[in-house]
Amino acid sequence: MAWEQARQTARDCVGQPLPVVTRSLADALGHALAEPLTALTDLPPFDTSAMDGWAVAGPGPWLVGGAAVLAGDRSARLSDYGTAVPIATGARLPTGATAVLRREYGEFDAEGGTLHDRSTGPGPVAPGRDIRPRGQECHAGEVLIPAGSTVTPAVQGLAAAAGYDRLAVHRRPIVELLVLGDELLESGLPRHGRVRDALGPMLPPWLRSCGADVIGSRRVADDLGLLREAVHDSPADVVVTTGSTAAGPVDFLHATLEEVGARLLVDSVAVRPGHPMLLAELPPTPDGRTRRLVGLPGNPLAAVAGTVTLAAPLLRRLGGHADAEPCRMRAAAPLPGHPRDTRLLPVQCTDHEVAALPFDGPAMLRGLAFADGLAVVPPGGVPAGATAEVMRVPGM
Repeated sequence: MAWEQARQTARDCVGQPLPVVTRSLADALGHALAEPLTALTDLPPFDTSAMDGWAVAGPGPWLVGGAAVLAGDRSARLSDYGTAVPIATGARLPTGATAVLRREYGEFDAEGGTLHDRSTGPGPVAPGRDIRPRGQECHAGEVLIPAGSTVTPAVQGLAAAAGYDRLAVHRRPIVELLVLGDELLESGLPRHGRVRDALGPMLPPWLRSCGADVIGSRRVADDLGLLREAVHDSPADVVVTTGSTAAGPVDFLHATLEEVGARLLVDSVAVRPGHPMLLAELPPTPDGRTRRLVGLPGNPLAAVAGTVTLAAPLLRRLGGHADAEPCRMRAAAPLPGHPRDTRLLPVQCTDHEVAALPFDGPAMLRGLAFADGLAVVPPGGVPAGATAEVMRVPGM
């Protein structure tokens, strides 16, 4: 299957996003908005001072009187033109004030109680100067963020400012990672023909950044019965496996899927690295819930290719996230391609250009550790000066 077709299949196998839930602002981080974020109030909700200084009425000089107006104080009043009152940044503008004179521009004569404008600008203080007018950022009822957007820290802050305590979001898909392979070590140096497991530590954070709640990562021995039991019993919405996707003597994933009655949606993809990746729909749970399985190759960079090709679009669609807009950048030097397949190449991005990194073999991670993203290189490669799509890999 072609690479783009495989990605689209991962999206299209999801009929509807997961159900809508209500979360506190703190707990909504990383979820997708289930409905547009609409302002519940004007922002700012009243005219406020943009600077520390004096709220002034009319042209100067001004007679200063009254206590300073601080952020959080109730409304004050300037009784007449030619009067002023000290004011703090963010404080509500007193009724009758026409402008704010910055502290660094004002000269206060304590003996006479008068304030003079010592700014270098010509003429009197312009009406509205250094005032944040009510509704400058938005008005009540205005759509601030569309549905499907990811709740980031900035969105949390905007929602709080706009009057929200809780948000309607889609439930995040639950993922369990099954790491397959008797040759893998969890600690220490490689020895006796065995190697360290790189995917167990690396994939859960990546899957979380794709919108998943990862409930665990567990090792499963190279045994058909144990793998079948692990897949069948997993409570996850999406089971992600590493290794066993090819046709080696202990690659039992295809046999497992057949025994549990799964339906293969993607079985190998025309992409390098990672072509033996797969996607399957598992039989419904007793309560009617649909589950999927993403099979990633065991080589580390190949597994990352499988993650961005199948797992990421599947998880984002399940979680209700809008599809990311593709980003294209100019190749600083030729990006080598495969003769027939799409190639996903670790690249660094500088000044709107991308450059390929060394150490890009399917079993390597050294190049990826320095990468800003993966360039999508069509068969034959991309010449210098031409553009290529670049996927910002989550966490990079």
